[in-house]
Amino acid sequence: MVTAHASLPPHAQAAPGAESGVIRLWRRDPLLLHAASAIVVDAGTQRVLLRKNADVVRPIASLTKLMTAMVVLDAHQRMDREISITRADIDTLKWSESRLRPGMRFTRARLLQLALMSSENRAAHALARHYPGGLAACVAAMNRKARMLGMLHTHYVDPTGLWPGNRSDAHDIALLVAAATHYAAIRSDTTHVGTVVHADGERLVYRNSDHLLYGGGWHMVVSKTGFINEAGHCLAFDARMRGRPVIVVLLDTWGAYNDFVDAMQIRDWLREQSPEQWARLPERAPPLN
Repeated sequence: MVTAHASLPPHAQAAPGAESGVIRLWRRDPLLLHAASAIVVDAGTQRVLLRKNADVVRPIASLTKLMTAMVVLDAHQRMDREISITRADIDTLKWSESRLRPGMRFTRARLLQLALMSSENRAAHALARHYPGGLAACVAAMNRKARMLGMLHTHYVDPTGLWPGNRSDAHDIALLVAAATHYAAIRSDTTHVGTVVHADGERLVYRNSDHLLYGGGWHMVVSKTGFINEAGHCLAFDARMRGRPVIVVLLDTWGAYNDFVDAMQIRDWLREQSPEQWARLPERAPPLN
């Protein structure tokens, strides 16, 4: 599933004969998920195991930060270079909270970690502001990268996800997660449980926003959460289940923590399949055109 044009099956079709497969390719929602849109992909066989409104375009909140991180890393800037938080990094749209105050200085690597691990908006904005060419150039690079990955239903307007104009669908976000697995820093930072930051004499404790990392039964490779009112609760991750790579995307989940509840339901549903059944999954579907 991991190429420059990462491939997944077409949005609306299951393969002929799929209904007779051991794991059915669900066009509807067999689990009564809370998420308005969802997709579950066996990344090894490139098959969609479950889909629910996977082609409906919605705001994606802080799932945006996966793309921000990728283009920042693609720019190959020095990760030990210090960057100052400024008033320009303060969110004046939703006035989201942050403990990173103007004047604090952090390495680019540390800001990347805070943006990915605990979804720190000022950290993500500062990274984009220091992208070659500035903030606008960073957002332009994000949209170019989306096109390169085949994310044809995705558009970015800011690097944090606070703006509801950042929109995508579950299918495209699965492509995003697949691409993110190629970046060691993203794998490490999105699955890091917590860290302590010292700045201006303060000791700031940060924890990962993904509660599945604290005992959810998934072996996480890449993980990202997101929330704004317009997007609901969002969750996207690549994990290992029975040694196989599985990508799960949940968008617009109603109710706090219900995205994690959905992920646990999906986990249990997949665990019901024996290793022999996993081995007999349908063959790879055609790539996107």
